[in-house]
Amino acid sequence: MFGLLNRLANIGVDICPYYWVQEETEPCEQPMIKDDAAYSVRYLNLDELKAVCHLKPGEEYDKMMKDVENGHLVIALEKDKTIAAYTFVELNSFNFKGRRFNLKPNEAYLLNMWTFHEFRGKNLAPYLRYQTYKILSDKGIDIKYSITDYFNKSSIKFKQKLNSKPKSLYLAIVLFKKFTWNFTLRRDLTKRR
Repeated sequence: MFGLLNRLANIGVDICPYYWVQEETEPCEQPMIKDDAAYSVRYLNLDELKAVCHLKPGEEYDKMMKDVENGHLVIALEKDKTIAAYTFVELNSFNFKGRRFNLKPNEAYLLNMWTFHEFRGKNLAPYLRYQTYKILSDKGIDIKYSITDYFNKSSIKFKQKLNSKPKSLYLAIVLFKKFTWNFTLRRDLTKRR
């Protein structure tokens, strides 16, 4: 189903059921990296992101760069001066497929994680996510959210390992990037489990 919906989105029919997830609802243990090498965590500036960005220039690339110019944090995992993975953090209220999400000063939205191919399989994504939690905590941000596609089982599993729980289930329908509908399918999912 995930693959079918991606193919439909490519022709302009974007049907997207998604969870609004609260991450690290309880403190979690630091994930272990499956590599003996030393990794460090640091911010990337806009020029560094442009140098390593996995996207080709175009609409998505331009949006990503504009988001960073408007305040998205970019946090990277580095090994021997080579960027292995990076992720983005939104600190301001934002729109997702026609739905407005308002963030308080102690809240952040975590999005768009990327691990470079040669570093995959080393458990870097959960490790970087955990390090991002620590960085945000130092900034006084103690509530973290993300959005997870309903059919993306690997992402759901990855977040469960970090004590993340879905709060609400929504359905967005976007036709040809012109018409958008967003429906609430379920609220308060944490109370129903």
